[in-house]
Amino acid sequence: MIMTTEDTQNIEELDALDAELTQDALGTDGSDDETGQLYEHFRFVADPGMAPLRVDKFMAEKLPHSSRNRIQTAADAGFVHVGGRAVKSNYKVRPGDVVTLMLDRPRHDTSIVAEDLPLNVVYEDSELMVVNKAAGMVVHPGAGNFTGTLVNAIAWHLRDLKSYDPNDPEVGLVHRIDKDTSGLLVVAKTPTAKTALGLQFFNKTTHRSYNALVWGNLTEDEGRIEGNIARDPKDRLRMTVMPPDSGIGKEAVTHWRVLERFGYVTLIECRLETGRTHQIRAHMKHIGHPLFGDERYGGMEILRGERSATYKAFINNCFKICPRQALHARTLGFVHPKTKQQMDFTSDLPDDLSRLIEKWRGYMNGTTRDTFEIK
Repeated sequence: MIMTTEDTQNIEELDALDAELTQDALGTDGSDDETGQLYEHFRFVADPGMAPLRVDKFMAEKLPHSSRNRIQTAADAGFVHVGGRAVKSNYKVRPGDVVTLMLDRPRHDTSIVAEDLPLNVVYEDSELMVVNKAAGMVVHPGAGNFTGTLVNAIAWHLRDLKSYDPNDPEVGLVHRIDKDTSGLLVVAKTPTAKTALGLQFFNKTTHRSYNALVWGNLTEDEGRIEGNIARDPKDRLRMTVMPPDSGIGKEAVTHWRVLERFGYVTLIECRLETGRTHQIRAHMKHIGHPLFGDERYGGMEILRGERSATYKAFINNCFKICPRQALHARTLGFVHPKTKQQMDFTSDLPDDLSRLIEKWRGYMNGTTRDTFEIK
């Protein structure tokens, strides 16, 4: 059989689908992965006059290098869309339907170029490096952000390393965090390092903790949140939480503990058993404590506190100081893939979060209230 260029490209995209569906095995999905945006990988328009046909069978016919089972799994994961909405594998495709396969990573693109951008390298050796990403920097090129990303900055930093190809999925970032989340990420320079580190993420032997400022005064000093993470059917850029036994979404567990209380908001530490898209943001929203400043999950509203104009002005000032979700990937620990030594890293809170917390400390010191109602 002669393989055409189109066949080769399609196989590469289907390999990307396999990677997406088994990304836990590779440990590549970050705790708060990107924006939750989906990227189109395939698009098909149903022929006029065709008889209704299940979408999994329809796509299997269009993608001969795939399997119907793989497409069914993709549909169950929310990656198969008709008319812009996710559908299940038993959906009947009708004439004129626009069927797309959507993944939460861009199509494999060989256009990643090295860009001289600020990059805070915390540690580096021949196998890997650890970087401290600033809030506001997109991790990977995608729709609307084709340049100026962390991947472009890493490509520049490693431009003289002949063995490192920024377009090769076997090297590079091992996990990802959201654009407006700051903090630590590990980058693999070799395929061996990426495989070894990926397995640690899958086996849950890595150590990752985040600091977050959330709305409300949590009733306990620590807790555990378990709930499947799935795409919100009403907003595909947002995730929602489903019961663990629902069969919908991906298993997710977050442990949290209180670091400091400020009456109407609480500084917490979150430790992850799993790394799902927007996991911390969705889980904290689910228990009624959205992240402060998290617009997508309702954290840009005044959810606790006074009704006075003074308090409203104080909160608006806080939003200006830290105009993003108050979330920082503070610690990262793993076993070095070559030396087998435990590696542990900690990053200080960035300036915007530090100033925000100091603002709340000042508010607490200035208040006349001795206690705050726990809600």
